[in-house]
Amino acid sequence: MNPRKSTPEAATPTSAILLVLTACFSFAFLDASAKYLVLQGVEAPFLAWMRFAIHLVLVMVFFRAWSNRTMFRAKNIPAQLVRGVFLFGSTIFNFLALQTLQLAETISIYFFAPMVITALAGPLLGEWAGWRRWMAVLVGFVGVLVITRPGVGTFGIGHVFALMSMTSYSLYVIMTRHMGATESSESLIFYSALAPTVLMFPFVPLYGSIPQEPLHWVLLLGLGAIGAFGHFLLIKAYKQATTTALAPYPYSQMIWMIALGYLIFADLPDLWTLGGAAIIVSSGLYIVHREHRLRLASRTAPNSENEDLAKKL
Repeated sequence: MNPRKSTPEAATPTSAILLVLTACFSFAFLDASAKYLVLQGVEAPFLAWMRFAIHLVLVMVFFRAWSNRTMFRAKNIPAQLVRGVFLFGSTIFNFLALQTLQLAETISIYFFAPMVITALAGPLLGEWAGWRRWMAVLVGFVGVLVITRPGVGTFGIGHVFALMSMTSYSLYVIMTRHMGATESSESLIFYSALAPTVLMFPFVPLYGSIPQEPLHWVLLLGLGAIGAFGHFLLIKAYKQATTTALAPYPYSQMIWMIALGYLIFADLPDLWTLGGAAIIVSSGLYIVHREHRLRLASRTAPNSENEDLAKKL
């Protein structure tokens, strides 16, 4: 009986890598713009609403809503709305965190999301992780503790908002995984922008304010455009390469965040933040590597019993 040979994987296209790197810079610039505006007195809820309102307009134009009915069709409207609320929560809590935290601090905590997703995928999706990935989750949590340092006077409300943002994003990803098999891509993109725009509209008069400077208008209107542009680049990148192949490159956002934090706000992360970020990134990359190995093992597993055994390791 001849051993089964694994199929060699193709090299990751350079264009896909460049798309991801550009998208990460876009997201870093989005956060830097939001931090600048909140420090100038613009309310975070209004910023978040503007980000999704503009995104919604761009999505409707891009998908030609006047002739494309697919984007309006949804099999589970309540789930679509809840998913949109989680995405909005991720955004607004991030903007609130940026009022007091450096850009590097917020993105470091945000990078803990893959570990939270791994932990939640078991009870919520039935995708239980093995002991190796659980160890990576625990190590990643140590990285979060290194950054926040609770009990030594450095843990503040900004860290709470950053953790809430990361948790909201994790739940958003979990729901996307759950709904991806039944809902169209167009509807997922459309309702994720529609839900926060509509649900938060009644609160706009409470938090809305008219910018007094042209630069503030440019940054405010650019929030949705930059976010939409970044997601568009990611979609194009993941059409050219697998998620696993591109997994290391989103961590480049840490470099952009540090650079923009220094250039715009004269902020430099301390050694605790850099050390915690290194721990979190290493844990996240290990989880990606482990899941990739499991997928390869499941392809070559001679029976379902061996496949189940591999997943437990």
